Amino acid sequence: MAAPARTQPPWKEPRSSVPPKLKIWNSLTRSKNEFVPIDPEGKEVKWYSCGPTVYDDAHLGHARNYVTNDILRRVLRDYFDYRLVFVQNVTDVDDKIILRGRQQHLFAQFKERNPKVTKDVIETTTKAFDAYIQKNLPLLSSDILPENLNKESTEKYAAVIGGKSLDGTSPPGDKEAKVKMHLKTAGSAATALLAPSQSTEADVAEFYASAEDVLLPYLDSLYGSSINANDHSVFTKLTQKYEARFMEDMRNLNVLDPDVVTRVTEYGDQIVDFVDKIIANKYGYATSDGSVYFDIENFEKTEGNHYARLEPWNRNDKDLQADGEGALTKKTTEKRSDADFALWKSSKPGEPSWKSPWGQGRPGWHIECSAMASAVLGSRIDIHSGGIDLCFPHHDNELAQSEGYWSHQSGGHQWINYFLHMGHLSISGSKMSKSLKNFTTIREALERGDWTARSLRIIFLLGGWHDGVEITDGLRQAGTSFESYVTNFFYKVRDLEIHPNTTSSGADDEKIRKAFEAAKEKLHNALADSFDTPAAMRAISGLITDYNSADKTALSDSVSFDIARWITRMVRIFGLDGSSAPNDNSIGWSGIDIPSAAKELVYAVSRERDEVRQHAIAGDLSSSLLTSILSKDKPETQLNAAAVPYAEVLSTFQENLKGLAENKAPAKDYLALCDRLRDLDLWDLGIYLEDRENAPAMVRPVDAELRAARDQKDAIARVKREAKEKRERDGAEKKAKLAELAKVSHKEMFRTEEYSAWDEDGMPTKDREGADVSKGKVKKLRKEWEKQKKLHEEYLKGVGSA
Repeated sequence: MAAPARTQPPWKEPRSSVPPKLKIWNSLTRSKNEFVPIDPEGKEVKWYSCGPTVYDDAHLGHARNYVTNDILRRVLRDYFDYRLVFVQNVTDVDDKIILRGRQQHLFAQFKERNPKVTKDVIETTTKAFDAYIQKNLPLLSSDILPENLNKESTEKYAAVIGGKSLDGTSPPGDKEAKVKMHLKTAGSAATALLAPSQSTEADVAEFYASAEDVLLPYLDSLYGSSINANDHSVFTKLTQKYEARFMEDMRNLNVLDPDVVTRVTEYGDQIVDFVDKIIANKYGYATSDGSVYFDIENFEKTEGNHYARLEPWNRNDKDLQADGEGALTKKTTEKRSDADFALWKSSKPGEPSWKSPWGQGRPGWHIECSAMASAVLGSRIDIHSGGIDLCFPHHDNELAQSEGYWSHQSGGHQWINYFLHMGHLSISGSKMSKSLKNFTTIREALERGDWTARSLRIIFLLGGWHDGVEITDGLRQAGTSFESYVTNFFYKVRDLEIHPNTTSSGADDEKIRKAFEAAKEKLHNALADSFDTPAAMRAISGLITDYNSADKTALSDSVSFDIARWITRMVRIFGLDGSSAPNDNSIGWSGIDIPSAAKELVYAVSRERDEVRQHAIAGDLSSSLLTSILSKDKPETQLNAAAVPYAEVLSTFQENLKGLAENKAPAKDYLALCDRLRDLDLWDLGIYLEDRENAPAMVRPVDAELRAARDQKDAIARVKREAKEKRERDGAEKKAKLAELAKVSHKEMFRTEEYSAWDEDGMPTKDREGADVSKGKVKKLRKEWEKQKKLHEEYLKGVGSA
């Protein structure tokens, strides 16, 4: 019996038990906490996300952070129905940007002044090479010559090159990765300096490309301080370019735009006011050079204030502190504690600056997020997110300075309620990093076809959002399998729209609906358990497995459609289907449809083919029956350009069928024509007819899975064909050799230098020294003689016949 009609979408049905409330892994408490928005109505959620530092193209490590962030955002908004205000910053002023912008500006000027590789250019590059070696590869000789670099590097850094640590005992890490990067950079510059020719335009371009990374810091050391600090275009030219490219990359990965984008350069006054208030609250102090630092000791003297709440174990890590302060931070003896961090930095010559009560300067790295987030979202924020590497010092410093700013007026010290940190991405165990230059950019990966927006997102969904994800062959295969599994499910259900299952008994409806309800509950429990997307993905694939195992003749189409709509909704909530709305009641994701211009014509030719095959196999395909089949479909004379190729396929198929009928062709010719339509004519148009037993062929696009299967099939056929051709060649060669051998008379075959006497049959009697040939050897030679006699006589018969 068929299930009753539904009055509401299946995902809105009440569950049998009270669903669990959402809990989120909170870095602030290092535990899962129930999610309770600040909004009194519990609907609005204020979220601040740390955005990119825009001085280079985003890489796959960034994709891990922003795509995963996007998944959580979509789940909160579209599954849990929260109303989000999502703010993301763009860091367009910091030490990395200043250095990169300044260096690129100076390098461009240097190339403009030196359009050819002159003696002066070689001399400057050699000095840059020497300076780079001295700073970054201290084990090498300070006066090393480019031609000796490879030999000495192999000796002095043998452990690192061999995949070991510098000390030879501990596991290799970032230090060793940096050494490898520096060796590569120095090697590239050495190759440029040793190049035999640098005269052509291509040679010059290659020289500068190879020497760039040693020239950048050297030119900056010579001329960096001469940059006009008031000419911000030196730096914004770089940041505007890479911000635009970042946003393009994110949209190509189907990451939603932020509701609000904040840029440091647009919040100068708010940042100054923010720092001024921290000083007024006694948590900041200015130094004589015009810098301002956060007073950690004074902050912690106030009851309830704690520094380094996210990673207290790192609060005294001087390397992390130095990294957080930036490469351009001026050392001072006026800091009250080594751990105190900069809120405002006095600008040195060659650095951009803004007016402030403490003199010309620029924001510290951490203050920008505090000031901008507070300016847009206020004194209390629900969620703050970012990569795991931002925990300390960036987010810990944000927390301290923001709570120092708001402590007197927010009724407490809780600035952020939930910190969400995305795990790293690694490939073959190595974390991607701009500083290590071991990354693949997002646009490179997409352009080369290494990934699609969907396939990469599936990989992240299959891993925990706050855990590290290592891309392995196994994980790639798991992602490909999931995508294929869902795609094939959608093909089957969408086919029911064309070929309804009108004879279904509905006997399996209740069983599959129970599996459906169980899957919905599993998925809800998974998402409520701190966005456990791996478990949610298993719930989806498990439901598809249950569906595939059902007897389709005992399943109502309405059940299939309900399941497919729910799965469609979930994969769209996860961002796996472009900009498609989760609740539009449609089925499937992009890539499962044939072109709209093809549908009417392709479904017509597919139906005709089904009928022709059916009757050809049954042996009852008559001319009159064929005429009846073809009379149902006639291509229109007026077609738009997109439909023409498909109309040609239909008309050609019909004409070929008529030709076979006129010639009274056997059934196998009709079946061969049907195979050609499937394997060539439609395949070349990107459409495949998947033949099924006791069912019409399923029309589907040619996708990567089908192409891979055909490539594999073709490869196997090619191997078989080549093996057969080899056997035939070997057989022909053997036959030719045998034919030549047959021409030799058995009476002449042993008349060689090996023997000195023979009988009347040509059998040897004496060896070359005149000794009698042994009886054993004579017996052996006689067998060969008899064989050759038979062969030669057959040859003579053949010649006589000819």
